[in-house]
Amino acid sequence: MVAGSKRTPENVLPHLHQIIQAVFSGKKVSGDMTAIGLVLSSAGLTLFRALLGFVVGAVSGFILALLMKLSGFVEKLLFPYLMLIQLIPVLGLAPIILSVTGDINVSRVVIAGILSFYPVATNTLSGFKAVEKDKYDLMFVYASKPRELYTKVLIPSSLPYFFTGLKIAAPMAVTASILVDTLQGDGGLGCILSQSLKHAMSIYVFWIIVFVSALIGILSSKVIGWIEIGVSPWKRTGKRSRKVRT
Repeated sequence: MVAGSKRTPENVLPHLHQIIQAVFSGKKVSGDMTAIGLVLSSAGLTLFRALLGFVVGAVSGFILALLMKLSGFVEKLLFPYLMLIQLIPVLGLAPIILSVTGDINVSRVVIAGILSFYPVATNTLSGFKAVEKDKYDLMFVYASKPRELYTKVLIPSSLPYFFTGLKIAAPMAVTASILVDTLQGDGGLGCILSQSLKHAMSIYVFWIIVFVSALIGILSSKVIGWIEIGVSPWKRTGKRSRKVRT
């Protein structure tokens, strides 16, 4: 080994206190940016792309689940393709999407949307199918129209399943956006992650990205849970009743 090039453990896996010190350090790691400043600015780009893909995927997934519930033919036709898309690895899917769109930024959004699409569609469809037969019978007794059946029974009953799909999809959209960022240098957490692994900047940047990414994934799922409580009265009612019993 060449003198002066000793591979210390801190260069591979720093201590936690060293990573925390790097977060608050004023030392510049890229141009005039500190480690945490660089990570947060890159996180903004990644989150924006992930959010766009997540919204597109969630809306598309809900609409497709509704179509599959309306028509058994649509379900039999499209559901196998949903399974097939889900089995393709993200890094294998990215070059295909890039060749079709011709734009890396569009590709990032599309891939985040695809990964969000599957859990939302399958969970929402499960919610539609989980509605009890008694509710159908009751709506039939009242001579309800199909539109009323969906707006008053099926869609409200599927909301818990829909939000479960969103909780799964949100971290996946962020993960997809980070992974695709590693393929081409155009900003984002994945791009900075690749550079830090190649020792183009401080190794602490890599570990800050790891912790920030984990925090973003956890918070994204938590935010969906808070939204669910806000739009689901039965959630609030259930919490109040449990407090009363205790």
